[in-house]
Amino acid sequence: MMHKFIEDEFFLLIDPILENKEFQKTKEIVHHGITRYEHLLRVSYYSYKITKILHLNYQETTRASLLHDFFMEETKEDSKVQALRRHPQYALEKASKYFDLSAREKDIIKTHMFPITFTPPKYLESWIVDFIDDIAGIYEKCYSVRAEMRAAATFLMIFVFNYFKI
Repeated sequence: MMHKFIEDEFFLLIDPILENKEFQKTKEIVHHGITRYEHLLRVSYYSYKITKILHLNYQETTRASLLHDFFMEETKEDSKVQALRRHPQYALEKASKYFDLSAREKDIIKTHMFPITFTPPKYLESWIVDFIDDIAGIYEKCYSVRAEMRAAATFLMIFVFNYFKI
């Protein structure tokens, strides 16, 4: 469990999901340069904070945002665009298999890729998760690219220093 997000109420809301053995498998999947588990926690935490501040249904938002990418992998016949469009449905099917979901939670999961998926969110909470997921994805991807660039620069410097005996 990540202790970076220290807030008792947040953990009380997500703990039943975190303890699910199938959900634990998200720790093994690389997603935006980190694990899918870490991505889901980030999106869930910031969705929790924003919807709580706005006096919206933060309980359902927190749970659904933690499940928004709860799927193991796309099928082999999915292209990149198809995978982007279909994975909310895969996540909804998987989440529904293991958890009882409200209409709002289903909408949050199903519409978190709008406008890539064509169905717009019905709830303000769904729009918030969609937006936070986009921001988190951009942040995580940029962070992983910077890390890769640092690693490549370090390798290059070691090579140059060794080659030229500096």
